[in-house]
Amino acid sequence: MNRYTLLSLLLTCFSGSSQAFVVVQPPTATTTALPRRSMTTRPTSSSTTTTSLNALEAILWDMDGVLADTERDAHRPAFNQAFQELGLETEWSVERYGKLLEVGGGKERMTAHWTEVGWPESFPEDDEGRQEQVKALHLRKTDIFNEMIQAANVPLRPGVLRVVDEAIAKGLQLAVCSTSNEKAVRNLVQTLMGPERAQYFSIFAGDMVKRKKPAPDVYLMAVEQMGLDKSKTVIVEDSHIGLGAALAAGIPCIVTKSSYTANEDFTGASMIVDELGDDPATGVTLDTLESLLPSKE
Repeated sequence: MNRYTLLSLLLTCFSGSSQAFVVVQPPTATTTALPRRSMTTRPTSSSTTTTSLNALEAILWDMDGVLADTERDAHRPAFNQAFQELGLETEWSVERYGKLLEVGGGKERMTAHWTEVGWPESFPEDDEGRQEQVKALHLRKTDIFNEMIQAANVPLRPGVLRVVDEAIAKGLQLAVCSTSNEKAVRNLVQTLMGPERAQYFSIFAGDMVKRKKPAPDVYLMAVEQMGLDKSKTVIVEDSHIGLGAALAAGIPCIVTKSSYTANEDFTGASMIVDELGDDPATGVTLDTLESLLPSKE
């Protein structure tokens, strides 16, 4: 029995049988709806700063030693064949050519070598005449090199096509920036990558700039002509000379060590790997390259 029923009975008793009793009804319960809380994001304190990486927009590739291990197995034999055709007694061993790679550019290597050991007797005695001979010899060497590439005697390094295909699918800008001459660079990209991929590449070569690597000229030319943002660009190199060019250009650089450069000093590189790798689960990916970019506030 609730308290309202008990009260009604008491009133009846006091009023008598002739008096009608009054039934006291319980008050009607009323519910006031609470205002609905709006789902808003908690404001960030003005004193809190967040950092994130820049988005990768471009990859600049060196050619020799990066796209393919061409120095030992293509350039060196091509030089030796050109020397032989001209009747020179010069022949570069694997070790000697490795030492000469400290000099950027094929014409420059020949000049450095003969300056050290003595010029061939069949060459002119004046510097201008010697350089003309060197230039002609280098053109022949380039033709021999291109024939080797077209014969598919030199494969691309592991992971190169995988990363290139990922970059093309993402719409990234691509370029090859090499100390080799333009003809050799275009031939390698067209032959080893195929025309479908080659159309996405800009080419910047050693004969297009005044100073070769380790000067940054070829990379700065790419940045200017392609309209790149350095903070959203990564360079792929294999040598300390190439790394020096990348650092001088102010662009992050990943080094993929090659047969001639495994023991070089890569101080300043953003990352150093043996190869890009064919397996994306263990190799270098676009996310890997993007992680090398400087943070933005």
